[in-house]
Amino acid sequence: MDDIDRFLKEDLGDIGDITTNSLFSDEKAVANIISKEECIVAGLDEAKQIFKRLGANFELKYNDGVKIKKNEIVATVKGSVKAILTGERLALNFICRMSAIASETFFLKEKCKKINPNVKIAATRKTVPGFRKYEKKAVCLGGGDPHRFGLYDAVLIKDNHIKRSKKSISKIIKTIKENVKDKIIEIEVENEKDSLEAAKQDINYIMLDNFAPHLGEKIAEKIRKINPKIKIEVSGSITPKNITKYASYADRISLGYLTHSIKNKDFSLEII
Repeated sequence: MDDIDRFLKEDLGDIGDITTNSLFSDEKAVANIISKEECIVAGLDEAKQIFKRLGANFELKYNDGVKIKKNEIVATVKGSVKAILTGERLALNFICRMSAIASETFFLKEKCKKINPNVKIAATRKTVPGFRKYEKKAVCLGGGDPHRFGLYDAVLIKDNHIKRSKKSISKIIKTIKENVKDKIIEIEVENEKDSLEAAKQDINYIMLDNFAPHLGEKIAEKIRKINPKIKIEVSGSITPKNITKYASYADRISLGYLTHSIKNKDFSLEII
């Protein structure tokens, strides 16, 4: 049983769609999925899988990652009324949420690209449990960086690691390197002292967490003088309103907002 099967099981339980099954038998229908606002569409591949499992045919009018206008037909579903109505909400949930994340990622990327064409807009692990794969995919469809997927694919030394270990930055990184091989290593810092100590280490990223834009810029300059190979990530208290203030000096800007506070895009399924 994969994700799609589990999500269908969540909706159908052991007895299925009791409303639809009470009203219809073998009737056929055609339905369009329509955008209600301009956006970067995403989640169509997942919607296709949902309707396929239910026995309906799903015809794409656009591919995921494409910018669409309001009132565009993005896909057409053909099959039994039962299949279309049973899959309607689950399919729309994928499309509405993934399109929102992809669209906001694209918007922020374009906004920052005018200042720094090389800056990356990244997600975090602040995702809905069980749905992270799709949220990270949506970030990629919007032209963003998915960042690490979990706790296993990259090292991120955070504030509580530093506080609880009671070791210096250099000793913490040394210990990590003795135990972890061939992984990206990043450290989150909250002050200039730790930033500059981290810059002396052979690591991949320094994350400046909750720094005011002007202070972050000054510290980033000092870090690069010590170690020009280290990438600078900024995170914490970054919003669409202030993000451009960080774009000029950051290599990567990460925002939990992309996945934990995003407002779904509006799509509807209409039987014709």
